[in-house]
Amino acid sequence: MTIGTPGVFAIESRITHAYDKLSLRALGCFLIYVAGFRYGVDADDATMLANSYDGVLDRTRRRGTHRVVFAQEDAIDIADAVSASLYADCGQRQFFGFSQAELAALLTGTGVLWAPDGDEAFDDGSHVLQFDVDDRVRLLGFRRESGTVSTASVSDIWLPEEQFYSTLQTWRNAFDKEWELQPKLATR
Repeated sequence: MTIGTPGVFAIESRITHAYDKLSLRALGCFLIYVAGFRYGVDADDATMLANSYDGVLDRTRRRGTHRVVFAQEDAIDIADAVSASLYADCGQRQFFGFSQAELAALLTGTGVLWAPDGDEAFDDGSHVLQFDVDDRVRLLGFRRESGTVSTASVSDIWLPEEQFYSTLQTWRNAFDKEWELQPKLATR
């Protein structure tokens, strides 16, 4: 199921097996489209969907709080800073006035870092950032390849806040219905 417009912003998910245990929800895949680029592992067994589902719920609960002072900086500069702060040993290097540790903590603490989200859904090196700026949302996606940002994979789009959050809510509602209709595999 795909909710939204892949050339702009969309969420695609696929349920391969549904589970009765909510902490698992389902086996399948969860993909995020940003300006026509797809981020995430496109495989029927990419991940258990509970983490991605809960991430969407958290984003809607924290609406308007995904804010950082560098939200309007150049997309490549942001992608490089995020990549370096999360994966490199940068010593005393500063990123937008933050140390490596400060930037890494800021990305997770504000919820700006949407993907990777802690499970296998984004083991392809995909990263998606969400910035709430006034009444708009900026989405920035990129993929890390061989330890660096692939500039060819960088996507950047600004959306009206209502469009972004409405897409999240519509996906959640559709996922809930799809999950409810699936036969459930029992867990112990």
